[in-house]
Order: sequence, then C-alpha cells, then structure tokens
Amino acid sequence: MITTPTPLLDVVLPARAPFSARLKAGQELAIVDLEGNQAVDFLVFGDPDTTVRYSAAETIAAQQNIFLTIGSVLYSADGEPLMSVIADDCGRHDTLGGACSKESNTLRYGQHTRHQHACVENFLLAGAAHGLGKADLVSNVNWFMNVPVEADGTLGIVDGISAPGLAVTVAAERDVLVLISNCPQINNPCNGFAPSPVRLTITAP
Repeated sequence: MITTPTPLLDVVLPARAPFSARLKAGQELAIVDLEGNQAVDFLVFGDPDTTVRYSAAETIAAQQNIFLTIGSVLYSADGEPLMSVIADDCGRHDTLGGACSKESNTLRYGQHTRHQHACVENFLLAGAAHGLGKADLVSNVNWFMNVPVEADGTLGIVDGISAPGLAVTVAAERDVLVLISNCPQINNPCNGFAPSPVRLTITAP
C-alpha cells in the first residue's frame, strides 16, 4: 500500500509575505500556486554554513538552460548541488528576473511606488532571524514567474503560465536554509497585478 508522508510543515503563506525554513538532506519542499499566476521568489543557502549559497550563473551553466523544470539542480558557486526539482506541474521557472526592491520599483515605475513592500525587503525580514543581511542576498529563483528572452536579448515580464493548484517540488541535496518571498509586486504582470497566497509543505519521504 502506498502511503503519503505526513508533512513536517504545512502552511498557507499569505500574499506578499516572507518565509524561511531549514530542511535536512532528503527532505522535500512543495510550493503550490493556490490561485494561479503568482510568482514566488526563492533563495537557498547551506546550513549551517550560509556562505554556501545558490548561484544562478553556476546553475544555468551546468544545465545549459535559463529555465528550471523537473530534473534541474540548484548549484552553489562552488558547484555543490543544493536542491533538485523533482516534480513540476508548471514546466518552466525563471532564473534571470531577480527580486523586486524599492529601488528597482522606483526606477522602473516611478517615485510613487517607493513606499511599496518588495521581495528584497521580504528576504531581509526572513533572513534576519538567521543572521543574514543585504550583503548575503544573491540573484534568486522565481518559481512560476514567466520571463521570456526576446530575439534582441531583452527580458520580458509577462503573464504567468501557472494556474490554480499547480505545484513545484524541490528536494534538499544537503542540509539547507531556504528564504521565500511570496512576491508583492503589483506594477507588472508577474502576479497578474494581484498577489495571492501559496501553500508550502515540507515532507521527509
């Protein structure tokens, strides 16, 4: 008889909220896009050695693809596997778009957006409990976010390709610390201009 593991953690993360968790090697984190078209910004560090951290450049070079999907491995700058994508209903996730910030919002959308909460602030809030600061933030993964590369090399940020109930699951290749920003962006289509909650579960198969 096949049994479903009891989650070690099962939470609904509100729209715009930060989150952090430690996973032991072999544990799995599933992220469910509850309402569809929601971007989820994501960073992963070694635990307890947080100087080991996700590298977009190493990850892209290793898989020779700018998009993540099932079978993709998130690598550190030293080429160490941190997490692997083991299940994916969406089919494509972004490695290039980065995290929104108050600074980037004002540059792209105008000074009237400066007061808006952004993903960098969420990462700082989530990381502070683990001794991490702004200097520890690196280019991040954007689960469910649709960032196509145009023929002239420019990046677009367009409507997502996710839908309600779609999920992505990543497994820890070693002990890790993950930081999540359930993206609060309302100035471009990455969240359909309406941030929504996601479900997070951690299991130990």
